[in-house]
Amino acid sequence: MRFLANKSQLLFIDVQEKLFPHIEDNLELESKLLTLIKGVKILGLPIVVSEQYKKGLGNTMAIFDVELQESRHDEKSTFSCMDDHELYEYLIDNKRNQILLCGIEAHVCVLQTALDLVGKGFEVGVIVDAIGSRDKFNKQIAIDRMRQEGVCVMTVESILFELCRDSKHPKFKEISELVK
Repeated sequence: MRFLANKSQLLFIDVQEKLFPHIEDNLELESKLLTLIKGVKILGLPIVVSEQYKKGLGNTMAIFDVELQESRHDEKSTFSCMDDHELYEYLIDNKRNQILLCGIEAHVCVLQTALDLVGKGFEVGVIVDAIGSRDKFNKQIAIDRMRQEGVCVMTVESILFELCRDSKHPKFKEISELVK
């Protein structure tokens, strides 16, 4: 399946202050997430931010929240974003059936959200260099399981160019500069 800018939206899952420092390779993940956010904003995709139990895990990290100020934020207690009725309804109301996933933790909230989205008929892509877990093993098992369930696996750079589709796209040069 091909992801199209006019049919896609980004779900930014639980990248919060108290959990992020414990994620393996978090500095690399931080860089990839910033590139992804900036790229999808350039391309005009809606971004939805979920926050798991803010009282315990804190807010979305400030470095990302600056870029995400205009995005919808939803606090949840459930692991799957799809078990949060308001967030689920918002995704449906956007009338964009392709959902791109990034965030933490890969083997808990990202995985369960991906499985539920597929079960509800969405086309789902997980951006593997923009997800993380506290250890590599859990992240890899989550990626393997998502792939088995029909989730498309991609990277930040590959999805940004896929959404552009053409070097003649009016935003291609900005995207190209962003991923350098």
